[in-house]
Amino acid sequence: MKQVTFFILVSALFISCNNDSSPTRAEEAKHTPLEGTWQLISGTTITKDDTVTTDYTKSQKMIKIINATHFAFLLHDITKGKDTAIYSSGGGTYTLSKDQYTEHLDYCNDRNWEGHSFPFTVSIKDDTLIQTGIEKVESAGVDRMNIEKYKRIKN
Repeated sequence: MKQVTFFILVSALFISCNNDSSPTRAEEAKHTPLEGTWQLISGTTITKDDTVTTDYTKSQKMIKIINATHFAFLLHDITKGKDTAIYSSGGGTYTLSKDQYTEHLDYCNDRNWEGHSFPFTVSIKDDTLIQTGIEKVESAGVDRMNIEKYKRIKN
């Protein structure tokens, strides 16, 4: 009987040692309303005295995917290149503190943008995300205010 009890205790000890219940980085990060897949509806860029607003529901489509630790964006024309072929993508990590969201762009099809961080103020109301901030990339000649409006894509 002592051997059976000893065997059960030793087995329980080994099982508990192998049970890795430590949280992963993604599990440690609390789920925020920012996480999900978002479709860009409109974007406004303001460069000095020039303001350009683009409706992303007509000739282009862009989505942004945000998880607990990373973001990615994909943009392309919806005419399959018949008019003007457009493609852009990128991604990396981000930080979020209250309404301050900063993208750290690690990957981008335009390499001038890689390695830069872009601080934004974000607000979410219902299924709409608005992101406002300065994009500055000296090597690309970019220094502008960017205001983007997204709608959450529901599964």
